[in-house]
Amino acid sequence: MARYTGPKTKIARKFGEAIFGDDKSFEKRNYPPGQHGNNRRRGKKSEYAVQLMEKQKAKYTYGILERQFRNLFDKASRSKGVTGEVLLQLCESRLDNVVYRMGISPSRSGARQLVSHRHITVNGGVVNIPSYQLKAGDVVGVREKSKSLQVIDASLANSSNVYEWISWNGDKKEGTFVSVPERLQIPENIKEQLIVELYSK
Repeated sequence: MARYTGPKTKIARKFGEAIFGDDKSFEKRNYPPGQHGNNRRRGKKSEYAVQLMEKQKAKYTYGILERQFRNLFDKASRSKGVTGEVLLQLCESRLDNVVYRMGISPSRSGARQLVSHRHITVNGGVVNIPSYQLKAGDVVGVREKSKSLQVIDASLANSSNVYEWISWNGDKKEGTFVSVPERLQIPENIKEQLIVELYSK
């Protein structure tokens, strides 16, 4: 299972955003990493550099590596609708992302681990593929044996996010992926048009 396992605060500082969630180290030093910190003179970025940064930010945000991300882009460009928007919708429809959005895990990497360790069910059956694409109406839940896991209870207790495209039943510890979110409903600060321009070169 390929995933990024390197330093997270450094990446967050590179983009100037806490893309991996709350991070005390990032709050202390929210300037780009590097030997001379803030004093280094940084020239104007080229158009390509800006586009590349946006793609890297999207990949790190959703925890997807290059080949998988490229495949998602190809799928988005073949489908009807605005390519950039469809790309983000495909990222949001991934099982690990929906587990994170439902509050079952406080981070996407944690959600990915819960899925791959067989704690999550889709429509009653265990699914251990983090990149599994959900369809509207799919029911995502915590496996019966895993409902007593402290890490899940703690995450649900601290979760206050409500998304219009997801409904959650706290008693059953399961939720419904009601529909694919519209672009306006996706809170991530990603300029998807730049990614489309980069891949279209």
